[in-house]
Amino acid sequence: MEKKNGLRLALFAGGTLFGTAGLKILGSSDAKRVYSHIVAALLRGKDCVMDYADKVQSGASDIYAEATMINAIREEEEFEDFSEFFDEEDFEDEEDDENGNM
Repeated sequence: MEKKNGLRLALFAGGTLFGTAGLKILGSSDAKRVYSHIVAALLRGKDCVMDYADKVQSGASDIYAEATMINAIREEEEFEDFSEFFDEEDFEDEEDDENGNM
């Protein structure tokens, strides 16, 4: 039992010393310089990722615009295919009904 208590006391004392020394090391000017370099590298990485995200986003907007144009052309072609079955007067009557005119 005394051996365990002595071991626990030694571990506690060692941890306290290590923690105190660790705080001094972490607060030193050399450590602060290392932190500054790490943060600078992270900021460069963030800029690189944001540039890539902008490129992907612009590519996606180009694809979306082209897809919208393709669908508009398709709708026109489909409308032209069925327009031979209807007169323009049929469409004018429907527009008047929607606007409340008779």
